[in-house]
Amino acid sequence: MLNINDSKKISKLISNLMLEKKAYDIKIIYVDGITTLTDIFLICTSDSDAQSRAITNHIEEGLLDHNIKPFHIEGYQHLKWVLMDYVNVTVNIFQKEYRKFYNIERLWADAKIISVKDEE
Repeated sequence: MLNINDSKKISKLISNLMLEKKAYDIKIIYVDGITTLTDIFLICTSDSDAQSRAITNHIEEGLLDHNIKPFHIEGYQHLKWVLMDYVNVTVNIFQKEYRKFYNIERLWADAKIISVKDEE
């Protein structure tokens, strides 16, 4: 069972759940030494409302299997940018044009950023 405070293991699980729903351009941004907002931001891109919904639901269900519930979810009604707040880990699911516009990686350029690749 995962511990809610184990941000690295949770982010690894989330990135795998994203890959299972064909999310791409997945980044793990370690901000624990830069801000008190969260320890880790996870970012991915989707191609449609349906894919954003599927990724969001898959992450939520996958973490519920470990008794981890989101503190808050925003943007689910519009699906252009969904933010899932797990306190120590914050998930951002962007459609391509919104990801480009907000450019979250640029905001956290001082952080350690890891790209996640599908291992198939």
